[in-house]
Amino acid sequence: MKPAPFTYHRPRGLAEALATLADVGAHGKVLAGGQSLMPLLSMRLASPEHVVDVNAVPGLDGVEVTRDEVRVGALVRHTDLERHDAACTAIPLLRQALRYVAHPTVRNRGTVVGSVCHADPAAELPAVLALLGGRVVAESTGGRREVAASDLYVGLLETCLRADELATAVVFPVPPGRSRSAVVEVARRGGDYAVCGVAALVRVDDAGGVDDARAAYVSVGDVPPVLDLTEPMRSGGPDAAGAYAVSRLRCEGDIHASAEYRLHLVGVLTARALREATA
Repeated sequence: MKPAPFTYHRPRGLAEALATLADVGAHGKVLAGGQSLMPLLSMRLASPEHVVDVNAVPGLDGVEVTRDEVRVGALVRHTDLERHDAACTAIPLLRQALRYVAHPTVRNRGTVVGSVCHADPAAELPAVLALLGGRVVAESTGGRREVAASDLYVGLLETCLRADELATAVVFPVPPGRSRSAVVEVARRGGDYAVCGVAALVRVDDAGGVDDARAAYVSVGDVPPVLDLTEPMRSGGPDAAGAYAVSRLRCEGDIHASAEYRLHLVGVLTARALREATA
């Protein structure tokens, strides 16, 4: 398969990239890692008139770690972040999730920001961003804004970002002290999209009790749902939290799994993730 014809742009600076996006508008697509975009183009599921390649734009390939957050630039590859010890020490959830992202070949090229903004509910990083309450930095010729994860995802493969905006970074807040995390998922084969996945974040008190417990879900719904599991964890532990998640979420069936099986996995994996996080 070959893509439909398009005009290729390779801006050399951020200002040029933003001007190009403002000019092409909804007729353009941004190319960074391309691990989602290129298959869509090749199968002609997407046929933009313009492709704007931002790989030559300087300053978008850095990872900044502070006491409060990890900021990841638009050209940072999955592998770059997975191997960034400071970032993954500050937020162990990042490495726990990145190990599930596709295959090494894809992780070597695909970008963190690209995965977040592709808004595939079967991907791990949108769930991580939602669970941590992170945000995306979007820039255009009209200025810069930061979009919270709770506002970013509006539907299947759909965000609130405008066609003239470039997502230049994604920001993951560092969880409070005494926080523990885990990511578990079930897939038919290693590297495949998950049939169901759970990212859990638990904060414990001085005595080892649960102060806060939340989970975000992969391949459940059109946008990554986040549940507060604090009360069921306190009252009945991981199994009770799993049963609560089953009662709160709805699943759809597809060629990979029935709705009933996927909902069953919600309960099992919620309990498993919480046990791993608090072990």
